[in-house]
Amino acid sequence: MIVVGGTYREICDSERWDRVFGSGGRAACAASRWREGVRLVSYAHETWIEDARATFSSMGVDCDLTAIQDEVAFVYAHSMATPVLLDGMPSACRGLVVDGDEVVRFGMLECEARVRARRAVHDPQGVGATVPFAANGSAADSLALVLNEGEARNLSGKESPDEAAAALLAVADAVVVKGGTAGALVARRGGTPVRVPPYRSERVMKIGSGDVFTGVFSHLWMREGADPVEAADLASRAVSVYVETRGIPPGNRRELSLRVSLPKDRRPGRIYVAAPFFTTAQLWLVEQLVRAIGTLGATPFSPFHEVGMGGMSSSIATEDLAGLESCDAVLAVMDGRDPGTLFEVGHARANGIPVVMLAENVMEGDLTMFAGTGCEVVGDVATAAYKAVWASYLAPFPGGAA
Repeated sequence: MIVVGGTYREICDSERWDRVFGSGGRAACAASRWREGVRLVSYAHETWIEDARATFSSMGVDCDLTAIQDEVAFVYAHSMATPVLLDGMPSACRGLVVDGDEVVRFGMLECEARVRARRAVHDPQGVGATVPFAANGSAADSLALVLNEGEARNLSGKESPDEAAAALLAVADAVVVKGGTAGALVARRGGTPVRVPPYRSERVMKIGSGDVFTGVFSHLWMREGADPVEAADLASRAVSVYVETRGIPPGNRRELSLRVSLPKDRRPGRIYVAAPFFTTAQLWLVEQLVRAIGTLGATPFSPFHEVGMGGMSSSIATEDLAGLESCDAVLAVMDGRDPGTLFEVGHARANGIPVVMLAENVMEGDLTMFAGTGCEVVGDVATAAYKAVWASYLAPFPGGAA
């Protein structure tokens, strides 16, 4: 199996993460854990090309890397943040041409890869417009598309994942539309669409999770002949291992079978963001949490955005608490022992509303009352957002989307 895609540096200080992977490198490593014989075709920065080669080779990947002068490095404020390119867009490189029996094609920054294959998987992730597989002359006898919901809308012109997947079956044999906390929708010709569940993890390090999904799905569908639904389900399980451990998951069905699924028939509810917002840094974090919650399909309620800071104290408090009581879960930020946040957490627990608390730099002794009253305390933004969204539909609480 050949994987053609980017080899990029990824930097996220909040996760203590500074590694060279990229979509192509990570997917190739994920596929290689299942069976040897995976080849990576990619460009890599000249100063760390040998490090990349050594890393991927240690995981059983045969590397076909070409050195380039530009360093492509993505910088993340946290693992759910929109990354920025450290040195801007790289110079255009000669397009890669790959012929093979089984080929995975990723979108790349340096060029487009033209693919000819018996079976191919296309994951068009990249910057800018979503490019159809065949637009550059790529061709495959059998094609699967692995897309997020935005890419599916762009390629199909349809709003809902179901309609988008159905429309894209005109050009592909299988379509997987990833939906975050909603799992993934799998459509294939001649079959009924099936939703594969997401799987629980104790923490979430989001960088590269989609690459692992595509790498595992591609191996199972193309090399083992698995049904797309089975391949997507095992890929979803593998992702839960990756985001929890930050390591390439094992290619082992038995081990993956132990992962615990989350409900796929419930929709995320409303999340109350309890946090101070009196400094630029505090307000930035609130904005990040609101965005993350919305990205995961839930509805954020932020007192700063919904109620504001003007008016009488009594009316602000009344509106804030009414908003809190209408929510299914609370995501609280422990920052400087803000009295308003502490009151809101206590009010939520007194009303049986689950609380996930983000405590990035807090002494353990300051968390005693929160942990002791059933709050779930976590240390990073992505885990906090995911666990708050999960809490909003895992049990019937007031305000109820469950």
